Amino acid sequence: MASTMLRLLASSVRIAERAAEVVRDIMHSGDLGIIDKGGQRNLQTKADRAVEKLIRASIVSQFPKLTVIGEEDEKLDASADVKAGVDPSVLEKECALYNDVPEEKIVVWVDPLDGTAEFTEGLLDHVTILIGIAVDGKAVGGVINQPFFNYQNGKSNLGRTIWGLVGLGAFGWNRTEPPPGRKILITTRSHSNELVNLCLESMSPDKVLRQGGAGNKALRVLEGEADAYVFASPGCKKWDTCAPEAILLAIGGDLTDVHGNKICYDYNVKFPNTGGVIATYRNHQEILDKIPQVVRDKLIA
Repeated sequence: MASTMLRLLASSVRIAERAAEVVRDIMHSGDLGIIDKGGQRNLQTKADRAVEKLIRASIVSQFPKLTVIGEEDEKLDASADVKAGVDPSVLEKECALYNDVPEEKIVVWVDPLDGTAEFTEGLLDHVTILIGIAVDGKAVGGVINQPFFNYQNGKSNLGRTIWGLVGLGAFGWNRTEPPPGRKILITTRSHSNELVNLCLESMSPDKVLRQGGAGNKALRVLEGEADAYVFASPGCKKWDTCAPEAILLAIGGDLTDVHGNKICYDYNVKFPNTGGVIATYRNHQEILDKIPQVVRDKLIA
């Protein structure tokens, strides 16, 4: 029998795909149910609420002893469709590293709709569904679903799911190797500030991409479109980074704060990543070394 970890991942992949159907249906309905939660571009939609209920109910129904933390903090919905099933291709894998991990030690971090502002503006390629899995405070597994992958090409096969497990690898994506020496940085589209810009300028990039969604930006790094995701601000949350970090680690990349510290995903931690976020596929220390001391001093780990 597959380990709890592989069964959880297999379930999470299928749950994310079911959640993507919900997101697409809500978009096509034209009724997004937008709520302003306050703060800079801090929106919530019907999709955020429905997807979080679906993911939490689906996971807890199968793994009642683990902890699920979602961005919207939606209550469990007993009427939610929890029959998402499992992805058999995940269960075909073997990774003995987690055979003895009990449910009680697992924390799942959920962002039901990463890139909500972009979702409301029609920038659908920025939108992702994130399910991150942590053990002993460390990101070890992750699922990133793009509900609208291929939407600009007018194709019928919308959507894509990327998943990974540290010690096993990552699946569902293709990487184009960038030319040596290139430095394209990707950062926030709508939450920039003086500190973010100072950090970017200090790295003398060839180009800066400004896009929405932490999951989307991590994918741009995974696929080789950007060389580093740089966000020198405390605005990112644990549910934004757990899944991307696990997938990056699974293929030899890294995600830390600006001090080079790993992010802790225990159930009782504070949600904001107060030390900022730096994510790379390679040359992580090289990027960290270029962060100005004034930026480090402003961002308390």
